[in-house]
Amino acid sequence: MSLISSLRLVLSRPHPAGRPFIYGGLAVAVIGGLLLGGWLFWPGVLFTLFCLYFFRDPERVPPPRGQVVLAPADGRVVMAGPAVPPEELGLGPAPRYRVCIFLSVLDVHVNRMPVDGVVTRIAYRHGAFLNASLDKASVDNERNALAIRMPDGRDVAVVQIAGLIARRILCHVREGDQVQAGDRFGIIRFGSRTDVYLPEGARPLVAVGQLMIGGETVVAELLPMANPA
Repeated sequence: MSLISSLRLVLSRPHPAGRPFIYGGLAVAVIGGLLLGGWLFWPGVLFTLFCLYFFRDPERVPPPRGQVVLAPADGRVVMAGPAVPPEELGLGPAPRYRVCIFLSVLDVHVNRMPVDGVVTRIAYRHGAFLNASLDKASVDNERNALAIRMPDGRDVAVVQIAGLIARRILCHVREGDQVQAGDRFGIIRFGSRTDVYLPEGARPLVAVGQLMIGGETVVAELLPMANPA
């Protein structure tokens, strides 16, 4: 990545969810500098800079090819293999190939749609705030699950999972919305995980430890559906 590209990533506009934190940091800096003798100025500035970095929302360009599943988030793949989707989505008890992406506080936290389709189900479930890199976080942690039906009728599930210090999951789409691969659909504040459950006929193209770029990295190739007998 070139220096200019790196600067564009770091200096990209912040997500609207970060505005209260950014404005709050600026207020602390101003009040600390003008009214309280300056002792809160630098903590306020540092907090503001951190929030500008954490809530950055760079533009992403999906690959010019169809029939693929894109990464729904930036971060590192911590698990990949069969798992049953969250029961609240109503996708059945059959295991699907799941890719789990862990987002550290240094990653972009804006979530993006992995495929084109229609949002058929959104289900929020309260829970714990365990380390999001643990396998049991899929079941125990607070989460927001979405089901997306692709034009060919197959379903993809995406789950936003709160982490050890994450305390707020935001989702900006509604059931019935038409979405496109790479579209922004939400954000998780301060460390988290995003899982994607692949549909039938998907060929995974990622490995544990691989770094993902949300809305750009191809997670799986969608193979043609077999003709019904």
